[in-house]
Amino acid sequence: MKLLGIGSRINHSEHGKGVVTNVSSKHYWVTFIENGLETIDLDSDFEVIEQAESEVDTVSFFDVETSLVDILKKWSDASEIVPIADKWKGGTLILKPNDANLQDKEIPLDTFFHKIVMVRDRIRVMEQKINSSNLEEQEKVDLQQYITRVYGSLTTFNVLFKSKNQQFSGAKK
Repeated sequence: MKLLGIGSRINHSEHGKGVVTNVSSKHYWVTFIENGLETIDLDSDFEVIEQAESEVDTVSFFDVETSLVDILKKWSDASEIVPIADKWKGGTLILKPNDANLQDKEIPLDTFFHKIVMVRDRIRVMEQKINSSNLEEQEKVDLQQYITRVYGSLTTFNVLFKSKNQQFSGAKK
């Protein structure tokens, strides 16, 4: 299927006659005489009245933004959105000292959870940097085992995660 260029005139089965005003990788934006601006799929049912050549491969802003977000997630330490388990939303972590003369410290659980997720993400980045480093294989294995033990130490906080696949896991027995 050859893409229509901007300025192509079409007759759509549902919307009538119109002119292509924008093109993305999945849609045409068409201004129809009777129905105004509509977005239609590239493979929609329409007749080409007059085809204008597509001068360039056009990509929508949404496509560019989606690609950029995917790249940033892959190559940075930007964290994914990790939801807290519903039962903990809006909850409070209370740290109570043994000394009755000292005040309790209250921390919103959402804030505490966010910090736990940041620790997890930074450990993951460290793990990636170790694996791609020029260290000897045995050094990489030793450091990886240490990281696995760190994850194991953090499994206490798994109760806060909504999704099991985002939890910490240590060495399997």
